[in-house]
Amino acid sequence: MGKRKIMVLFGTRPEATKMCPVIQELKKYTEFFETKVVTTGQHREQLYQALNHFNITPDVDLALMKENQSLAYFTSAAIAGLDKVVSEDMPDLILVHGDTQTALCGGLVAFFHKIPVGHVEAGLRSHNKYSPWPEEVNRKIVDVVTDLLFAPTSISKENLLNEGYSNENIFVTGQTAVDAALYTHKEDYEFKNTILKSILGNGSRVITLTAHRRENYGERMENMFNAIRRIVNTHPDVNVVYPVHLSPIVRDKAFGMLSGHDRIHLIDPLEYPDMINLISRSYLIISDSGGLQEETPVFRKPLVLMRDTTERPEAVNANAVYLSGTDESAIYNITNQLLGDSESYKRMTDINNPFGDGMASKRIVEIITKHFGFASDLPIEFKG
Repeated sequence: MGKRKIMVLFGTRPEATKMCPVIQELKKYTEFFETKVVTTGQHREQLYQALNHFNITPDVDLALMKENQSLAYFTSAAIAGLDKVVSEDMPDLILVHGDTQTALCGGLVAFFHKIPVGHVEAGLRSHNKYSPWPEEVNRKIVDVVTDLLFAPTSISKENLLNEGYSNENIFVTGQTAVDAALYTHKEDYEFKNTILKSILGNGSRVITLTAHRRENYGERMENMFNAIRRIVNTHPDVNVVYPVHLSPIVRDKAFGMLSGHDRIHLIDPLEYPDMINLISRSYLIISDSGGLQEETPVFRKPLVLMRDTTERPEAVNANAVYLSGTDESAIYNITNQLLGDSESYKRMTDINNPFGDGMASKRIVEIITKHFGFASDLPIEFKG
């Protein structure tokens, strides 16, 4: 039985951080697999920062990113670029991750060539096609063409079963984001950023803020930033750190509304190790992010989620995440409560991580090994 070619596709930093542990695990099985890493360059600088952290170099970089790229441009360019790469290599399995345009395009190109697809992080659903947008629909389309559905939790598996997918093709693995965070966190981590060094050592309570989602542009983002200013003005011991997304729309709004306050620190996007270790040292996190919902429970840090829906209800059910919506008063009120009421804070920190145990990547690779007949048994599923 010869080696099997595994092609791993991604384009953004979040995909890379979640797929790098899988790539590291695949490369332990060189007797079984020839692993090829392909990136579309959907993100650029941040992507390579993450890859360097995991000591992974892409075999192919399509470098498709351009300034102010539209979804239509990137989707068409990625399908054309990936089609060429896949046609030349013809792998035995293509692995994609999550809900990005790269995942969507990679899944479709694999389907066009009748190549099996493994979807890491399959089955997440908000049940609202416009939130998160366009990710909710992207993920559903990828699942349609997938052969190995790597569902991170039992809820993800249940979503897939309810949509008619076969139980034989669904595997509950845990979330690879947990693997990546545990790999990255260091108790003695030293930050290079002078602002982080200063505020993390001055005894204040640090709130990490992120806000960048397309569906929150405009009035919703204004509500978020108004709430942040109110929170900082109410609590003189609080410092907010906001690594501002590179989107010009986000940066214009953030600097227009939040700059000039001595305890709101607007900084450039952080490298992945900095971000993980900042989260672990923060008092709480306020965000509209998807991935942070999986990372904050690793360190038992409360997350106020500025979204109306979530495709990760496990975190809400575990009381690790509070779904505030985007109303200014709602964001302010729950954050003010967490800062002022120790019992409310304790309820959101005294939790078990619903997303993983640090073994997701190992399970995924063992499932692939069994799929190709190199092993006789499947791993024990993750029980969240």
